[in-house]
Amino acid sequence: MRFVFAAVLTLGLTLSGFAFGETYPSRPITIIVPFGPGGPADTLARLLGAQMQRSLGEPVVVENAPGAAGSIGVGRVVRAAPDGYTIGIGHLGTNVFNGALYDLPYDLQKDLEPIALLTSNVSVLITKKDVPATNLKELVAWLKAHPDQATAATAGIGTVAHIATLYFEKMTGVHMTIVPYRSGAAADTDVLAGHVTFLFDQVTGGSAQLYRSGAVRAFAVAAKSRLASLPNVPTVDEAGLPGLYVSTWYGLWAPKGTPSDIIDKLNAAAEKALADPSVHQKLAAQEAQFPPADETSPAALGAFQKAEIAKWWPIIKAAHIKLQ
Repeated sequence: MRFVFAAVLTLGLTLSGFAFGETYPSRPITIIVPFGPGGPADTLARLLGAQMQRSLGEPVVVENAPGAAGSIGVGRVVRAAPDGYTIGIGHLGTNVFNGALYDLPYDLQKDLEPIALLTSNVSVLITKKDVPATNLKELVAWLKAHPDQATAATAGIGTVAHIATLYFEKMTGVHMTIVPYRSGAAADTDVLAGHVTFLFDQVTGGSAQLYRSGAVRAFAVAAKSRLASLPNVPTVDEAGLPGLYVSTWYGLWAPKGTPSDIIDKLNAAAEKALADPSVHQKLAAQEAQFPPADETSPAALGAFQKAEIAKWWPIIKAAHIKLQ
């Protein structure tokens, strides 16, 4: 009898262990968005979550945790249990810039597990329409010759537009007066009105139409390839500033210590969601760019984040920008 009981117990433990390994997920998964509802990160998370739950077989819910340029929401992910039920979406600002801008209570590389690289929105160098330049080289020359008129709009201190402007200044020797706004939309509005000279603008569906209309001047796409929606706007390589690449890219991360099999399952669900025709169409309408298939793995995201930190942190630190 004792032998039979032991055998049954062993079989039960084996089966329960197998079931445990096979049942992730067995309850809802939460994606932490480190910004308020309605923005690009929130929209992307909700589109992905709705599609990912079809692959995962459990609801994927979005929770907004805004504050301190996204560092509060990322912290929520860092402190969560490493069981795959709380993950976070982040981008160039939250998972690269913030490490140099803030004294964070966590390490962006050591305390998070990369899951998948998602989409990106590239930037375009634009000016108000009455700037007397016909190409990027002429624009740089004009900005150098008119430092009293050279102003650069940003969506705020430490934002992509701000840090990209510092990158532009470093590469060209131009110096512009930085004019911070509360949002990218407000910055766009003042460039359109002619109140500010220059802006690194994130390309979206609406802004692409604005450039095509001629209401503002688009001088170069800050990427390796031209955009299909702006075929007449050269890349920075073509325009004379090779390597001036700026894109607001997005990724998914989990808390450090999340098992690799769970990371792989989440990665597969994210990749499948991005490939879904309806999701792809909706994101493409907002000018989202999709990474090649070999750049979406957890390892690829980790390597890309590391390279971006090496690129951007020295620029931020040299400018002595520190936020509270």
